[in-house]
Amino acid sequence: MKLPRRRFLAGSLAAGAIASPIGIVRGQPLAFASDPFTLGVASGSPREDSVVLWTRLAPRPLEGGGMPDSPVTVDWQIAEDERFARLVAQATVQATPAEGHAVHAEAKGLRPGRHYWYRFRAGNALSPIGRTRTAPATGSTPAQFRFAFASCAQYEQGHFAAYRDIANRDLDLVMHLGDYIYEKSWGSRLVRRHEVGIPTTLSEFRDRYALYKLDPNLQAAHAAVPWLTTWDDHEVADDYANDRSYTTRDPAQFMKMRAAAYQAYYEHLPLPASARPRGPFATIYERYRFGDMLDVMLLDDRQYRSPPACVGEGRPTTVQDCPERTLEARTMLGSQQEQWLDRQIASAKARWTIVAQQTLMAELDRPNEGGHRFWMDGWDGYPNARRRLLDSIATHKPRNPVVIGGDRHAFFVADLKRDFGQARDPVLASEFVGTSITSQGPSAASMQQALKANPQLKYGRGDKRGYATAELTAARCTIGFEALDDEKQKDSAVRRLATFIVEDGVTGAKPA
Repeated sequence: MKLPRRRFLAGSLAAGAIASPIGIVRGQPLAFASDPFTLGVASGSPREDSVVLWTRLAPRPLEGGGMPDSPVTVDWQIAEDERFARLVAQATVQATPAEGHAVHAEAKGLRPGRHYWYRFRAGNALSPIGRTRTAPATGSTPAQFRFAFASCAQYEQGHFAAYRDIANRDLDLVMHLGDYIYEKSWGSRLVRRHEVGIPTTLSEFRDRYALYKLDPNLQAAHAAVPWLTTWDDHEVADDYANDRSYTTRDPAQFMKMRAAAYQAYYEHLPLPASARPRGPFATIYERYRFGDMLDVMLLDDRQYRSPPACVGEGRPTTVQDCPERTLEARTMLGSQQEQWLDRQIASAKARWTIVAQQTLMAELDRPNEGGHRFWMDGWDGYPNARRRLLDSIATHKPRNPVVIGGDRHAFFVADLKRDFGQARDPVLASEFVGTSITSQGPSAASMQQALKANPQLKYGRGDKRGYATAELTAARCTIGFEALDDEKQKDSAVRRLATFIVEDGVTGAKPA
């Protein structure tokens, strides 16, 4: 009998303490005085025959981890059942100090489109049990595919009740679109504290991730379903652009900090080996195929972007337009990623093409008596880069293109077109932006002004925290905006705020 999701998670997260030992025989195991699996387990990067399994050994998670300065042997298993009677694979890996004693194990030889259960052992300690799912086989079309997308989880501004709700849903995938952690404190009505200042070193970033990952709701969401993740700015520094940061003016100093931040990001998420950082550089953009139902292009719009326009050395806020903003050479993704994305869009064959990126792609003009005003940290600061991306969609015509994003701490629905100033310009793709997990949103007045001045925005709501869900079938894409009653309450309920659909073969979203 299939357990309800809530009961399954409660059982699996407790089972690590009582499960029978993993059957790899060696000498006397390392004896831990306290649980090294305090940060839980996770899976990610699902393919039709493989998945990445993650954990990190950290018996003292907020004190650098509390591990010895030497490698530790870790065993892992993956099975077709939660009792591990039908093992599929098991192996031994080394958790090293250089990677914070994190483990990224790629389980291969799996069957497509099915659930698996996994666990780890280190010495005398057993991990919680996680559940994952492989991608459907190429050439197959599942009856439906469900995923959630989330972003912007400022620890101090609310509890992670939205992650609890994600854990309790029947999902095939979670996509986190950035700001998984926050480097700084801000906002009002804080319910808990970082307790320390802004991280700049690897050990400090490790402790910040550990603080967030100690949250049981975040652990439950990771243990329930595989994730795809990309970063935005707060994993490093507010509103940074490539090697430029208004908070750390010296590029060499900033790149040293970025290297530490990228390393800590990799150490704490179920990323493939291809995403392992090389100093301050890492390739995290990637394409994922889920049968013939959907193609996912997961983008990185931070690492390669041009410096912000119209603000000099200052913070990229909403400012008056200037000629620099529309220079053709300005890029959001970098030329190499732009070319890669064009090739992926050209070869997309699935029924639904999902471009998963960090922020609102549609134009959001803030006009005043002096002319047009734009937010220079988003796509409006790089309009020709946006045009090139939409040109690629117009040229290659992938089936049912849908763009998803986060970052704005608000729900949005938008029509994407080459020229937002032309009402008759054809709609090229539908866009959905999820609100923040906890981070406070824009005022009602600013949202009303944005909707009034920008007819391409079909919906906008910034007063609610939560996330979005997507259900794909052959006939339609259904997007649900899932909103918390109150992110300040640990046990907040989550309710559907609005539902939109995109019909197969029809560009543009409409209310359900």
